[in-house]
Amino acid sequence: MTLRDHLAAAIQALRAAGVPSPEVDARALVLHALGLSPTAFLLRGSAEVAGADAERLAELLGQRAARVPLQHLLGTVDWGGVQLRVDGRALIPRPETEWLLHLALADLRGMGAPRVVDVGTGGGALALGVKATRPDAEVLGMDLSSEALALAGENAALNGLDVVFVESDLLTDISGPFDLILANLPYLPEGDRADAHPEVRYDPDLALYSGPDGLTLARRLIPQARVSLAPAGVLWLELDPRNASAFAAELRAQGWAATLHADLTGRERFVRAQR
Repeated sequence: MTLRDHLAAAIQALRAAGVPSPEVDARALVLHALGLSPTAFLLRGSAEVAGADAERLAELLGQRAARVPLQHLLGTVDWGGVQLRVDGRALIPRPETEWLLHLALADLRGMGAPRVVDVGTGGGALALGVKATRPDAEVLGMDLSSEALALAGENAALNGLDVVFVESDLLTDISGPFDLILANLPYLPEGDRADAHPEVRYDPDLALYSGPDGLTLARRLIPQARVSLAPAGVLWLELDPRNASAFAAELRAQGWAATLHADLTGRERFVRAQR
């Protein structure tokens, strides 16, 4: 079988397994298994695939058909200007959160040496994205999971970035003031467990669910953020689009200046708040 034959067969196998994006995933796995760039694939598409390479590709495709996440099979993702190792110790960084990074960085423009904390940092994506863009910033990443923090430390070393990661229940164990607090906390309602996509079972439950309406942790964070923000500091939260508007209203009722912001698909999932 040629490279093109293997790609066609891979697409068919993943489609039959119900994988949501069979063409994209099949191409990524073919390139990864065979160590090819997209250009090399185009140039060598009619070449036959050696037995060992075909076996490696078949193993990866079998795992993806069993709904092991693509990112776990590839091992790393490029995200927010950094490269991140990805495995079951932390939530897979989502594309939507890259837009949160973009929005939050705008608040740091013109601010010298800001102090930033990423609450619920997981594998360190937001914290490292900030540090990569703003080397002058003092950046901390907090998480309750020691396993996630170990992964975050590996990602910091991989990118050569100086970010301090601390095990903490939200902001309990650190002191402000912070110019920017980022929080991509677990935000799914507990009721979502039963209908979760198969890939979601590879993410830690600790990183996914937050009480009956998905807002338990966000509500716990608010009084801590109130005392931890600098006078002109900004809090950014990523929430489920189903509950972001309700939470912004709760914040306004508590005296916060809170605004909703949409992701790139137009869903309002980000809340920006100031005291």
